[in-house]
Amino acid sequence: MDTDATEFDPDRTAVVVVDMQNGFCHPDGSLYAEPSEAAIDPVRTLAERAGDAGARVVYTRDVHPPEQFDGAHYYDEFDRWGEHVVEGSWDAELVDNLPTAEADHVVEKHTYDAFHDTELEGWLDARGVDDLLVCGTLANVCVLHTAGSAGLRDYRPVVVEDALGYITEEHREYAVEHADWLFGETATLAEIEFA
Repeated sequence: MDTDATEFDPDRTAVVVVDMQNGFCHPDGSLYAEPSEAAIDPVRTLAERAGDAGARVVYTRDVHPPEQFDGAHYYDEFDRWGEHVVEGSWDAELVDNLPTAEADHVVEKHTYDAFHDTELEGWLDARGVDDLLVCGTLANVCVLHTAGSAGLRDYRPVVVEDALGYITEEHREYAVEHADWLFGETATLAEIEFA
């Protein structure tokens, strides 16, 4: 089905909610950022609208086993960010204020990219999903890497620009502009329609 920039076929669309976890979105979280907490309401709105329309809703959880980066050659998130969202911790759980009980799928990831060494691509392909509405946190880290990875896999990634968490406004602006320019599209909640 041909669609314009903001109209999505619910049978072929999934909302990918990236890392809306206590560690990032709750004031007691290890990497809390106030804009990530502020993203909870718009993310919930999008997830509920998508679910009501019959689109899939997928949540990702960034989870790190305590020993994940032991002996790392280069990629060491604990070195970059400090210890965060450790496997089995409260920090790693999804925030309470989202409709996660109605989730179609939850992906546990261990890097910025929700497709890297996860079952996400197979899960989407098995259900005929082509278009992804990507929201969550952080805009310029896990959201951007996941959306970019989706584009490289021939999905249509659309970053929902007013349903993003971030550390600074400049980070959000960079992510939205980069997504739009390089590999995908952007849309606001008000522009998204399911038909």
